[in-house]
Amino acid sequence: MTNPNQQIVNTHQGNDEKKRRRINVTVLVLVGSLLIAGVIYFTVGLFVIQPIGAIPEGATILYWRHGTNLPFISSPDGLLLNKGQGVSLLGRVVVLGVVGKLLEKRKIIVLPYSRTLYLISTGGKEFEK
Repeated sequence: MTNPNQQIVNTHQGNDEKKRRRINVTVLVLVGSLLIAGVIYFTVGLFVIQPIGAIPEGATILYWRHGTNLPFISSPDGLLLNKGQGVSLLGRVVVLGVVGKLLEKRKIIVLPYSRTLYLISTGGKEFEK
């Protein structure tokens, strides 16, 4: 005969083992997600081009960032602001020319314009198109 108290103990041990497995899986998923996010942050970047005459729809370029010295999320306006210069159409054209050559070989994909990413790149400031 099986002792009822022994069955209760075995059931609790089984539940404890299931909880440990769930915790282990959760920790693995969390650590894996953090590693993937870190790799993405340090290897690729997003360059946001606000809609202007030459590019009326605007664009967001995902590119390989290693060796570019650009922030994770950047834009011509954001780069001009970071250099302490004013934002102007001429400044945008110059930055687009320089950065465009740099990103030409590093481009992964061109995505639609994202106003949210643009605002992140400029510290929340928006300039005329």
